Amino acid sequence: MIVGVPKEIKNHEYRVGLTPEAVHALVEAGHDVLVEQAAGEAIGFTDALYEQAGARIVPDADAVFDGAEMIVKVKEPQAVERKRLKPHHTLFTYLHLAPDVPQTDDLLASGATCIAYETVTDNAGRLPLLAPMSEVAGRMSIQAGARCLERSMGGRGVLLAGVPGVEAANVVILGGGVVGFNAAQMAVGMGANVTVLDKSIDVLRRFDAQFGNRVQTRFSTAHAIEELLPKADLVIGAVLIPGAAAPKLVRREHLKLMKDGAAVVDVAIDQGGCFETSRATTHAEPTFIEEGVVHYCVANMPGAVARTSTLALNNATLPFVLALANKGAARALAEDANLLNGLNVVKGQLTRPEVGAAQNRPAMTPEEGLKLLG
Repeated sequence: MIVGVPKEIKNHEYRVGLTPEAVHALVEAGHDVLVEQAAGEAIGFTDALYEQAGARIVPDADAVFDGAEMIVKVKEPQAVERKRLKPHHTLFTYLHLAPDVPQTDDLLASGATCIAYETVTDNAGRLPLLAPMSEVAGRMSIQAGARCLERSMGGRGVLLAGVPGVEAANVVILGGGVVGFNAAQMAVGMGANVTVLDKSIDVLRRFDAQFGNRVQTRFSTAHAIEELLPKADLVIGAVLIPGAAAPKLVRREHLKLMKDGAAVVDVAIDQGGCFETSRATTHAEPTFIEEGVVHYCVANMPGAVARTSTLALNNATLPFVLALANKGAARALAEDANLLNGLNVVKGQLTRPEVGAAQNRPAMTPEEGLKLLG
């Protein structure tokens, strides 16, 4: 198979779909790999390293899409990239379709087979291709939140850890999954007062076992959130419903309960955000203020630490990339129910019912979509 790796073009996105090591594994398996010029240059993966791994460097994205059968990316294809997709393409990347109607429209129109990292599962029902970036984003959320609390950013002028004789900041984390757990690790390590909310008692037990009295746990209800918001200096939105739009747990009126200069970091922004006031921001302009609260809603947070993120992501994606290249999309999906859960679009049909529900459009199941591939 001919595998293509275009350079990412989203704002301040420096990750790359395949590392030179991953390219070498594909070439060793008998595949051809086209890498756009300078695709990994910003994080130290030079064109020379890709050539040494066996890739062919091509001058632009058109050459990648025109020459490749499978496109491996990191972020959802931007509008100009979506125009390059053809029915013979298999696209393997993050998609986050639920809140993104224009992208869904374009992918359906392309006729391509589109497989999303974020809905691929493992045998335990976890999300192995989302987990590495959730770990990164969870840890980054506390760094970002600490910066947002600085007065120069519009924040309250509060140091997360406090100092002797001065109280530490109060951090509230909505959701105890991978993002929430990693956020808690960082916040506890920095000395903040941390409270985690989740609807799973088993999740809360895990936090209690891991952190003891360094983290307070609360069962997540609207009342509990309203009770905690007035005391919070920083709130982390770490809620995920796989494939679906994030629930709006904090409404605009709730923000009015918060202190002026408090901060929120909405890690769920890729799925539409869990704060009603959230809107996607970029690394160039990461924050805005609503109701006196600083919002950090960068939609590709791990892109800021692109080398670490690329290496972590490739560790997880490479086995699936190899399976798709070795077997072709139809056979690879048919033989792996976990990979099949990643199928979001095929031959002009939406294959994630959660996205269909979010966008009020018809959708079939991945199993039904697989039949279209013959």
